[in-house]
Amino acid sequence: MADQKPPRLAADERSTVLALLQYQRDSFARKMDGVAPQQAAASPVASGTSLLWLANHMADAEVTWVLRRFAGRSADAAGPAATDLNEAVARYRRVWCAVDAVIDGTPSLDELCAPFDRQPTVNLRWVLAHLLAETARHAGHADILRELLDGQTGR
Repeated sequence: MADQKPPRLAADERSTVLALLQYQRDSFARKMDGVAPQQAAASPVASGTSLLWLANHMADAEVTWVLRRFAGRSADAAGPAATDLNEAVARYRRVWCAVDAVIDGTPSLDELCAPFDRQPTVNLRWVLAHLLAETARHAGHADILRELLDGQTGR
């Protein structure tokens, strides 16, 4: 797998955050290319984390933070978790397109989420920064899992 470096740009805050988020999404999805079905659900680590679980989790995270908490859509916006890795990645891609539509339709990163727990309310800026951190974190997990499963490396 060829290593791909993150985009370098001098742009406004929204463009920069969204470019880096998309880079992490794409890096994560590339980690799933060519994984044999039996490896997708396999976990070479004690926690039981698998590539299949991570792909479903990434879709669920974007649904939770942007579609549900920010846009107020139903909890089943992404549909059920996939049992096949290719389906899970396709589900993640569909979710991120829906998320991007919400973001594109939001004029300011200062817009607030509706309150959803007893914690302080957050704005879209915080949600995007959180998703960027979560996506990068789990892309790193996918890097390690993939290397342990079949030796493939690269972003």
